[in-house]
Amino acid sequence: MTAPAPHSGRPRVGLMLPVSEGQMDGGTARWADLLAMAQTAEAVGFDSLWLADHLIYRFPGQGESGPWEAFTILAALAAVTKRVQIAPLVACTSFREPALLAKMADTLDEISGGRFILGLGAGWNQPEYSAFGYPYNHLASRFEEALTIITGLLRGEHVTFQGRYYHVEDAFLRPRGPSERGPRILIGAAQPRMLRLVAQHSDAWNTAWHTAPGMVSDAWSNMLAACNEVGRDPATLELTVGTAAHPRGAGEGSSKQSDAVITGSPEEVARALMAFGQLGASHLIVNVQPRTVAGVERFGEVIRLMDQLA
Repeated sequence: MTAPAPHSGRPRVGLMLPVSEGQMDGGTARWADLLAMAQTAEAVGFDSLWLADHLIYRFPGQGESGPWEAFTILAALAAVTKRVQIAPLVACTSFREPALLAKMADTLDEISGGRFILGLGAGWNQPEYSAFGYPYNHLASRFEEALTIITGLLRGEHVTFQGRYYHVEDAFLRPRGPSERGPRILIGAAQPRMLRLVAQHSDAWNTAWHTAPGMVSDAWSNMLAACNEVGRDPATLELTVGTAAHPRGAGEGSSKQSDAVITGSPEEVARALMAFGQLGASHLIVNVQPRTVAGVERFGEVIRLMDQLA
């Protein structure tokens, strides 16, 4: 088996919101802009809203920029939407003590009425660790310890854990949100050790950023090996895919074609996205371009076409 079973029907479609400076078609989204995008997304058929979890960006030759804090925005989105799921892609476990992160996730489960997905990752962006005073070493080991605490607490256990990096003493979560075992856990991972942790603990796996199904097939072969190693039935692991798409409007040329973005007419984009579902992806997380309210509204046509193709 080199790919998951084809997903029946239309894959769910998520919108990646532009929470960092310069991401809103060159501008910076304020809360009013994010609110408008979220409510437009819900109206035109998106199934979920996703936010990156970062503190700063500082790359050589590119200057520096920053995003809004993810969990603050997620809580606000939970309160002003009714249907869409909300999630970080992905929350860095290095930035918050794991027991506190579990508490925040369970509270978001309550605010959203069970619509929160807890996306988790180990982190990678060294400059933000230095700037905000977090240790940048043994990231996978720290993640494994954090995951042990988080999953235990969300499943309703009293957790006592003494690790190298974290410890808790008879910790528990009360009161509890509506999801019996807490929000679903999604992990973004690519390296073998992290993939094993996905296979051991996660409800869903995210692989990104891909513009063709063959790229996902290559990644899935590594995930399959991890499932086999730990004895996980891969059919029980939800496959989610991050991608980027730009449906061209009437009269818009093809000059924006890019290997990093699915570009074409709304029907062409819809067919390209449905191909991920045929590969087995049940949830697509899309950087919609342009990253504006108008771009989100235009993408509603793609979702309608996907419904027709399903």
